[in-house]
Amino acid sequence: MRQQIVAGNWKMNTTLTDGAALAEAITAQLPEKPRGTVVMAAPYTHLHAVGQVIEENPNIMLGAQNCHQAEKGAFTGEISADMLLAVGVQWVILGHSERRQYFGETDALLTEKVNTVLANGLRPIFCCGEPLDIREADTHTDYVAAQLRNSLFHLPEAEFRQVVIAYEPIWAIGTGRTASAEQAQDMHAAIRALIAQQYGDGVAQDTSILYGGSCNAQNAPELFAQPDVDGGLIGGASLKVADFVAIVGALKS
Repeated sequence: MRQQIVAGNWKMNTTLTDGAALAEAITAQLPEKPRGTVVMAAPYTHLHAVGQVIEENPNIMLGAQNCHQAEKGAFTGEISADMLLAVGVQWVILGHSERRQYFGETDALLTEKVNTVLANGLRPIFCCGEPLDIREADTHTDYVAAQLRNSLFHLPEAEFRQVVIAYEPIWAIGTGRTASAEQAQDMHAAIRALIAQQYGDGVAQDTSILYGGSCNAQNAPELFAQPDVDGGLIGGASLKVADFVAIVGALKS
């Protein structure tokens, strides 16, 4: 069933003490039953502490910002799915534009990561999106379609149903620019139509598609009101308690 979701991606921010305090403040200010599911994707060093803070609230899930594709081995500095499961992680962000841009993550590598995450019972939030030159060339729909085909459409239906997609226009991340509500809706609708072609309309209608480009407390209500936008993957605003709580409050009821 299609979920309304707000996932906070803390990126490489906060110390352990500050991160635990942030989780406590957000948890205290959220309604007992938020309109949708809330995910806190904290840095690896914070996961256990944040998990302890949120463990009494079934509507707040613990997320990680990445996961290695191998089950274990000589991969210094990496984190396996088993390690994430051991500290209570339930969701994993995969393919964020920063991972693609700064760490060279390819569609082929992300296919492996998706397979590993699903095989271990974790739920992936799979990121896709286009840079500015692709948007200006008006080839953004084809660009995003290729990302989905290359990394997700090998999955059988049952596994694909565990995937949440986050559309993040790269030109609107950390730039202060935001896709208009109409631009977001157009791309979300195109993604849903592509899923329908591959898996059928039932699966497409059940798939949650989040918006992930500079979503904040001010623009979240308009963005989330769009029929194919099912919430957001939130960066900077997830570090501000009042803003993040307000974004969660903007989810469709």
